[in-house]
Amino acid sequence: MKNVTWSSRFTKQINSEVLEFSQSLSIDVVLYEADISVTAAHVEMLCKCGHIKTSELKKILLGLKKIKKLAESGKLPWSIDYEDVHMNIENNLVKIIGEVGKKIHLGRSRNDLVTTDLRLYLRDFLDILVDKTRGLQFVLAKMAQSHSTNLFPGYTHLQIAQPVIFGQHLLAWSEMISRDENRLINARSDLNIMPLGAAALSGTSLKINRAMVAKKLGFEAVTKNSMDAVSDRDYVLDFAYCNSMIMMHLSRICEELVLWSNPQFNLISLDEGFCTGSSIMPQKKNPDVPELIRGKTGGVYGSLFGLLTLMKGLPLTYNRDLQEDKTLILESIDTTLSCLHIITKLISTLKLNKQKAIEVASSSFSTATDLAEYLSKKGEPFRSSHHIVGKIVKFCEKKSIKLKDMDIKDLQKFSPNINIDVFKAIDPENSVNSRSGLGETSSSSIKKQTSQIFKKLRKFGYK
Repeated sequence: MKNVTWSSRFTKQINSEVLEFSQSLSIDVVLYEADISVTAAHVEMLCKCGHIKTSELKKILLGLKKIKKLAESGKLPWSIDYEDVHMNIENNLVKIIGEVGKKIHLGRSRNDLVTTDLRLYLRDFLDILVDKTRGLQFVLAKMAQSHSTNLFPGYTHLQIAQPVIFGQHLLAWSEMISRDENRLINARSDLNIMPLGAAALSGTSLKINRAMVAKKLGFEAVTKNSMDAVSDRDYVLDFAYCNSMIMMHLSRICEELVLWSNPQFNLISLDEGFCTGSSIMPQKKNPDVPELIRGKTGGVYGSLFGLLTLMKGLPLTYNRDLQEDKTLILESIDTTLSCLHIITKLISTLKLNKQKAIEVASSSFSTATDLAEYLSKKGEPFRSSHHIVGKIVKFCEKKSIKLKDMDIKDLQKFSPNINIDVFKAIDPENSVNSRSGLGETSSSSIKKQTSQIFKKLRKFGYK
């Protein structure tokens, strides 16, 4: 069949395979609600500006309500003959209310309509993702509060470095997710600009009120340049970047969960509901959920790079290539949302193997830095203290003993500044609790950090 929206220019109907290849309805059908909202706001403005009659407006709005009801019930007939969701809605409207339905496209183009619909649709998902990041921060803060006194090994280079409190490590994850929350909020602000009224690329000769439509749809402002408005997809890229950052952070968290739950680490236990076994090895308890999140990160990165590649060679203004943006960003959103949801549940159920964590946190001379700082407090320059402690560690390695097991007389051979109070300084519990500054690892500091997070989240209904 001929496409009734533009076929009068053509003498030959579109090839059926080309129609199937070029249609976007199978993807952009999800925009139907946004499209109806945008159309309703647009025709209300057209009526206010004198371009359609009040009686016509009422008829159109009633028709749009019927279309929305049909779409929600699954009874609206969708057809790829009309290419996309926008023309399907218009043609169904004409079938329901007659010729007056054709007036909805006055003063706009599919070019500005598509990007306006997409902004509305993505804005809702940005709000959902912001809430998901807050939910994860809340769970992490609750877990940190529960583990505000439990020792845990702190690593650098994946080697035991210094003892920390387990809650501190959880709050480090929370900081990552808090930055993700801020990125999403900033992306929403940049997205919340309305392009409708830019028409195909140069605006419209009709006197319209773009600000009125923007206000009705909840946009903060209207776009300043009609050519940029129809071809800009920075807001899609910003969203894809936010998702990539979230997934990168989740992947890092999952890497640690996989390591810590390994029997050779044995620092945590993952709930069996989030693990699977082996088809051949009956003893296995595999951390599938963290591994899958780690694996799905690549797909979200792929969406970002796909969008960047899509945009890199496009001249102004609209090009059909832009139709492909929806598949990429929707896949990115779907994956990120599901991963945020499941990791929040997983973290809320994990168990710390407390005794093992104490054992590992106290090993590998983890309080050597405390010994160096102890000497510096006694007057030694830190570089000298560092050198002395290095020798003490070497001595302990040769004797196969721990720092705390050294005889005080042996310690004093390395420095006359060492006294019996040294054993308090190198005690792991004392080590962590001596670090009580802002953001540090003491129990008191963790309680302050969690309190700040709860205060922030209470404003959003988390209690």
